[in-house]
Amino acid sequence: MASAHGAEPDAEDAAETEEAIYEEVMPCDRMELSQRLAVEELITTEASYVHNIQLCVSDIRAHLQKKQLPDLDLEGLFSNTDDILHVSSRFLKGLEATATQEHEQLLCISALFQEFKEEMETVYKIYCASYEHALLLVESYRKDPRLQEEILETLSATVPHTGASDLSFFLVMPVQRVTKYPLLLGKILENTPTSASAYPALQAAVRAMTQVNANINEYKRRRDVATKYNKAEHLTLRDRFARLNTHSIAKKTTRLSRLFMHEAGIVAKTEDKEYDSLEEKFQCVVSSVAVLKENVASYLGHLEAFLLPTPHKRELQIDEGPAQQYRRFAEYLHCAVFPEFKRRLDRLVCQPLCSLSDMLVGPQQLVKKRLDKLLDYEEIQERKSEMGSVTYDEEAAMNTYLAINALLVAELPRFNQVALQLLGQIVCSLSALQRDLAAQVLHQAEKELEQMPHGRVPLPSFWKMVEDTLQQSGAQLRSFCQTFETVTPSPVPQPLNPAEERKVLSLVSKHGPDKLYQVTSNISGSKDLDLTLQRGQIVALLQSVDTKGNTSRWLVDAGGPRGFVPAGKLQPYCPVQSQQPGMQMPALESSTERRRHSYVSPEAPRPQVATFTPAFQVVAGFSFTARSPQEVNLQAGQPVVVLEPHDKKGSKEWSLVDVNGQRGYVPSSYLVTVPVQKPMGWSLPV
Repeated sequence: MASAHGAEPDAEDAAETEEAIYEEVMPCDRMELSQRLAVEELITTEASYVHNIQLCVSDIRAHLQKKQLPDLDLEGLFSNTDDILHVSSRFLKGLEATATQEHEQLLCISALFQEFKEEMETVYKIYCASYEHALLLVESYRKDPRLQEEILETLSATVPHTGASDLSFFLVMPVQRVTKYPLLLGKILENTPTSASAYPALQAAVRAMTQVNANINEYKRRRDVATKYNKAEHLTLRDRFARLNTHSIAKKTTRLSRLFMHEAGIVAKTEDKEYDSLEEKFQCVVSSVAVLKENVASYLGHLEAFLLPTPHKRELQIDEGPAQQYRRFAEYLHCAVFPEFKRRLDRLVCQPLCSLSDMLVGPQQLVKKRLDKLLDYEEIQERKSEMGSVTYDEEAAMNTYLAINALLVAELPRFNQVALQLLGQIVCSLSALQRDLAAQVLHQAEKELEQMPHGRVPLPSFWKMVEDTLQQSGAQLRSFCQTFETVTPSPVPQPLNPAEERKVLSLVSKHGPDKLYQVTSNISGSKDLDLTLQRGQIVALLQSVDTKGNTSRWLVDAGGPRGFVPAGKLQPYCPVQSQQPGMQMPALESSTERRRHSYVSPEAPRPQVATFTPAFQVVAGFSFTARSPQEVNLQAGQPVVVLEPHDKKGSKEWSLVDVNGQRGYVPSSYLVTVPVQKPMGWSLPV
């Protein structure tokens, strides 16, 4: 009995021990099971997420691209989903590879998150910052029945199994996924014993992904602040006055006084060497872009001026020779080389340069706004040090400055680098275009040169031939000038029309013949009180200096209007004595004589008549041989009288002239207008 009674307690103790062991083992099994399920959830949900992003990129977006809807902003909708898909696909492969590491799986997962945290932060912060803009686009497309119908048709054709009724179903996935990583890791950590070797690594992974989400939120907040301030507003003066109120005036006054105190050295300016260096580089980029833009515009202006002469559009009436070769060369340049060069210059230089200039506007606005907010920040900091606290609005203003400053410090290095790269590419493109242009022109010039008689002449012989030709041409020109000045008959005066004759007589009566000048070339008035005159008009000099003492700008009387003209475009209009009755003008009397003799008898002797020879005459610039009875022969340098500057059909290519009493037509291009030289070798007619 004693032994029996002794055996029963032993059995009871064994049962209690077994139950305690079971109770200790079961919680460990449940924790391990929960841990395994949490790991499986991480991997399976990541696979599902990558699959959906793949559908979004390769199916939905591709289908919408094929539709080519002009009002659909695919870049604004899908942002950088390609980058997210690339990072997530690699991350999924790493997760799936950890399944083979049974005992080290948790350590591998922790290490994988640590490895990808920077890439995840980079791609997800860009997407999350533009997510609200994508939602605004989706909302606007809902209000457009045509676009909404196209989007729904795309969803039903590509992803009918998802039951998605809108693009927002897919667009929200990256935002949800990056915020879920800390939760999934936290769940794994909860079911991992603190004594496990992977526990510290999991803790570090949770902290890393939590920090990634915090950085994304901060980046988004900074971007929101930047978006608010970096828009260039084009306000009218009325709009600016409408924005003025007591608060804005007080705020601007405080900033201005603070700025004056900075400049006067009364208060110390907050220094940020890192930002100051970045801003200096940024302003250098801005200045370089502006200067290059001005230079390219000036270059285009010079190119347009170079293309103004069009010799290929003129009929030379020469069968062959260097003149025709130059004509073909000019036609090739004007019609082929330069138009293509201008198209390439616009596409490769002008458009990228304008785009780069537009890119700089936002950061410029942000840099200006940072200065305003810095002045507010310093004022609030000073008040806080005195009073110990600030208001909610003042705290918000301080945070705004800190956000703008942090954003600029973070973004300006990359922005400066990209802007400099673009600027360098634009300069390289401009250099390459100019090099190609020079090569094309030189190649065509060499082709034309080969067809010329001296195209293959050795260089020394060529320069000797050029020198001989110039000397021969110079001798011919000197001989022509000598003949023109000493042998050619007296210049034939072109008759003035009655209106011009009356104006000349009026100017002489008012100012005297020694004040008359003739306009040598067309004058277009560009300033106040400037006159617009045609070549050949007669004016009278009133004053050889303008109101500012400028002697190159004269005050003249144009027979009615008075104003200023360039002195270099005036030439004295000299009268000569003549017996031509058509240009008679009474001799001028003084006012005293007019008062003394109020009546002049008809028998009184008439005064001598003054006639005015124009300061220009028309001569033949080239010899011309008549080819029909309606034409007349010309000799180079021979003076002619132009009767009509056109033919019977009104064409200005031919002019009706009088040459030594013979009338006929000659090419208008053979006639030149030259100044009248003082006659040499004969006396003036009396």
